[in-house]
Amino acid sequence: MSAAIDVHEMTRRFGNFTAVDAITFDVQRGEVFGFLGANGAGKTTAIKMLIGLLAPTSGRASVAGFDVATNAESVRRHIGYMSQRFSLYEDLTVRENITLYGGIYGLTDDEIRERGKALIGGLHLERAAGARVASLPLGWKQKLAFSVALLHRPAVVFLDEPTGGVDPITRRQFWEIIYDAAEGGTTILVTTHYLDEAEYCDRISIMVDGRIAAMGTPSEVKGRFGAASLDDVFTELVRPQAVAVAQHA
Repeated sequence: MSAAIDVHEMTRRFGNFTAVDAITFDVQRGEVFGFLGANGAGKTTAIKMLIGLLAPTSGRASVAGFDVATNAESVRRHIGYMSQRFSLYEDLTVRENITLYGGIYGLTDDEIRERGKALIGGLHLERAAGARVASLPLGWKQKLAFSVALLHRPAVVFLDEPTGGVDPITRRQFWEIIYDAAEGGTTILVTTHYLDEAEYCDRISIMVDGRIAAMGTPSEVKGRFGAASLDDVFTELVRPQAVAVAQHA
């Protein structure tokens, strides 16, 4: 079976600056893959290429079986995406957001009605279905945004720091939703600054200065560096870059 995400030597340059430098990795169907790295490491640029918003300068990548450079529109139709900044319309109600995004995703009225009802019931939001999203607590907003990203049953979902700013209990509940989606066959690529959350992933990669500096299961990565935690691995990988920047300054 072909990988849900297949990346080979994918590179993106902006003039003389290389933001993403020949990265290679794959993500299998139903896998939860952690895409880690410090700010400026190249994660966001890489994700923009994978969701069809930015063309690679060289190399190749496919998502859900579609080439990101030549078939970006098909890529976008077969993925879900939850941005780092809350992506639903806060002045619309829960039900109105579901209806709006269902239409954008090309669902029929019956599909929107049936899946919307299941979504609201699954999140126990029956009493809040007619409330404006702005009135919901942040944790509920995040869970709703993720569920809406799954509304059209995409093959792959990209989550950009989905649990930023929420409490530990809500973070755990959010990961239970991620696991449920993965068990149903949806492939999840997630970025996070919480390295304890990276332990929940099947595999992780850590980007440094545009390149993948480490990749494998959390246990494999920690073992490779002789580290007790992913925090220790991350510090070891990022410290040389930080020192070089400080010396240059």
